[in-house]
Amino acid sequence: MNLKSIFRRAGTFIGIVLLPLLVGANQPNAYFSREITAVLRPIIKRQSKWAMKQKPITVTAYPAVRSSGGIHDFYSEGDYWWPDPKDAHAPYIQRDGMSNPANFVAHRKAMIRFSRIIGALASAYRLQPDKKYVQQALLHLNAWFVDSATMMSPNLLYAQAVQGRFTGRGIGIIDTIHLMEVAQGIKVLENDPNFPPSAREAIHRWFATYLRWLTQHQYGKDEMNAANNHGTCWVMQVASFASLVKDTALLKMCSQRYQQILLPNQMEKDGSFPRELQRTKPFGYSLFNLDAMVMICHILSTADESLWQYTLSDGRTIKKGIDFMVPYIEDKAKWPYQKDVMYWDQWPIAQPALVFAANAYKDSSYLRLWAELDHNPKTEEVIRNLPIRNPLIWL
Repeated sequence: MNLKSIFRRAGTFIGIVLLPLLVGANQPNAYFSREITAVLRPIIKRQSKWAMKQKPITVTAYPAVRSSGGIHDFYSEGDYWWPDPKDAHAPYIQRDGMSNPANFVAHRKAMIRFSRIIGALASAYRLQPDKKYVQQALLHLNAWFVDSATMMSPNLLYAQAVQGRFTGRGIGIIDTIHLMEVAQGIKVLENDPNFPPSAREAIHRWFATYLRWLTQHQYGKDEMNAANNHGTCWVMQVASFASLVKDTALLKMCSQRYQQILLPNQMEKDGSFPRELQRTKPFGYSLFNLDAMVMICHILSTADESLWQYTLSDGRTIKKGIDFMVPYIEDKAKWPYQKDVMYWDQWPIAQPALVFAANAYKDSSYLRLWAELDHNPKTEEVIRNLPIRNPLIWL
């Protein structure tokens, strides 16, 4: 019987009691690695089999007729913007939390597909290194980042445009959270002898160029200074991409921003995120922001400085944020705030915050909860707000 079954049959308490007996009191890392792998192995096998059959599809396959950019430019439209019912030719109007199904999202879907493919191949490689996974990944990586005919421009000038109002906006930068597992997948695969140094250098150049744009263009600065999950996701992305290209200055800046800006300005003393609770989808946004905060701690923590342990003078820490949400992840019926206007029934899923917190704090209750939740969501909106789908490549 595996530990997941033990947790399910006997509950968290017995799982915690049995933990030292099952794996040795001084081997928590080995325990979590085995348990996480046991949960993910069948999913990875299924997804990597699918990924091995996929051909590259980039933004150039979907011309965006309403875009002000060119064929290589990523384009998306603001989710919550709709035609004015009083005037079809007027600028779009906002309906917060209500996604317009007629908006252009083909580039976003292509990027999510790309992320799923690289994440699945890198995960399979982690289970069993094989050059076939590297070679298949390179087909897609070259198409997106190297091939001049199909590559994506390393900027987001035209993301989350609004008809009649904006050709692009800084908040569109959140769309590239799905490049994080691409970057992490590259880190897993790039040291294989079948990964050409020339491809590695070209791909790193693309990410370095995108990082310059993220940190120097006004859109990037606007997103960095956003006071809610957008500001969190800017730091999360920059940290992820800087980790790939080994930009130590940006990594240090991201760590400082988490400590000095994100945690103090976004988290309440009880561990909640007030700006997310004020939205029309407070449950989903709270989960999303927590996942992003946790990923920042995971990516940026070092042996010399652990953001997992970083605590403000009033006791606020990322663990307080995790523990605030856990009771509602366990039982959503206890949620004391308003229900989300859309997708209330689709949350929670196997939130990445749980598995990374389990690993960081050696807490088997987090792990038990993560193991029992849905690891294969089907709803597009949920997938869009779940940039981390392959924990194995991060651990």
